[in-house]
Amino acid sequence: MFVSKNLDVNELGHLTIGGMDTMQLAKEYQTPVYITDENLIRKNCRELKDSVDMYYNGRGLMCYASKAFCCKAMYRIIMEEGLGTDVVSAGELYTALSVGFPMDKVYFHGNNKTESELVMALENNVGRIVVDNIYELNMLNSLAVKYGKTVCILLRIKPGVDAHTHDFVRTGKIDSKFGFALETGEAFEAVKSAVKMPGIKLSGLHCHIGSQILDTAPFMEAAKIMTGFNIKIKNELGYEIDELNMGGGFGIKYTEEDNPPALGMFIRDVSETVQKLCTDNNIKLPFLVFEPGRSIVGSAGITLYTAGAVKEIPGIRTYVSVDGGMSDNPRYSLYKSKYSIIAANKANMKKTEVITLAGRICETDLLGENMPVQPVEAGDIIAVLATGAFNHSMASNYNKLPVPPVVMVRDGSARVVVKRQTFEDMLVNDIG
Repeated sequence: MFVSKNLDVNELGHLTIGGMDTMQLAKEYQTPVYITDENLIRKNCRELKDSVDMYYNGRGLMCYASKAFCCKAMYRIIMEEGLGTDVVSAGELYTALSVGFPMDKVYFHGNNKTESELVMALENNVGRIVVDNIYELNMLNSLAVKYGKTVCILLRIKPGVDAHTHDFVRTGKIDSKFGFALETGEAFEAVKSAVKMPGIKLSGLHCHIGSQILDTAPFMEAAKIMTGFNIKIKNELGYEIDELNMGGGFGIKYTEEDNPPALGMFIRDVSETVQKLCTDNNIKLPFLVFEPGRSIVGSAGITLYTAGAVKEIPGIRTYVSVDGGMSDNPRYSLYKSKYSIIAANKANMKKTEVITLAGRICETDLLGENMPVQPVEAGDIIAVLATGAFNHSMASNYNKLPVPPVVMVRDGSARVVVKRQTFEDMLVNDIG
């Protein structure tokens, strides 16, 4: 019935998350509200970290992908669990710095980092900068020389793997704004340039083939290609790569149609592929890095809404409108991302209706279509499941709607980790 194991139904017939009654949470914190289960986040962190220990003898690092859900509480959790993090902007880096996150475990990404962002990274001794293009490589080298530093970098490589995911989140093929292409020789030329630069230490290679990938085969193929490139670098340049960063993109269960493998299987299959190829070709085993985001926080979160108007169009569809929409979850509008929903106050009842969940934004604003749900009427609390990743992160103030709060539950208690935005908050930079 549920896409995540942290969800259940209590004796009142109400949906629970982490053992807490969602109806009580909706009453106390009002809707719309993001609820996330801290225990499940920590469990996922440990499962991934333990998998590196088990399948790669601990010679690796899990780096949480900040873009999935970035806030102070999240950085504190991953810091306590021993993970690193990747950031893609000065804002994410600033948030990590605000809680004392160890900078040696930070990887700075982005296809168009500004000079000020690179300076910020240098000044704060960020562990690795993942260089995306020749323009950035040259700028970073100049800045490093200027500041008297040697910067450890990874080069982002496009391995050309079809990850069988949505075109909008496919990032590893040649036609992508990200990274250096292998097919054209661009990647090898970048390596040759980087190893000669006085301000640069080429520590390793990085790739990211896409998001919401539901099998391990594309990752294994990417690992073969990246290790093959590593072999080419050693054989032709005599240079050995210390790190291989395989990115993230591990899929989660959004609906009953999704059947992702256990998190550890992604790590196992990549680790075994890399180890075999390195042994067979007599090259150094690289330090292995992964950058999961969605797979850590996605299933841990839900969003609670209050149903308003129910509009039945005979022979067409039934719309159920809620008090949120694309301003707090734009993913369906962007790329038709599917979700499961539950009437939280009727969670013990069978799903006998199929509805279109409509948002309140003044657009064709939908959160999903053809969604099975219990009989719904105005005033019901609707839970959209698996919204822990890329919902709060992508929220906006479109139609001047405040961004909902994030409430974290753990061991029977709840706390606000991101306050609900107020009208005054929205106008703080509006100087009239």
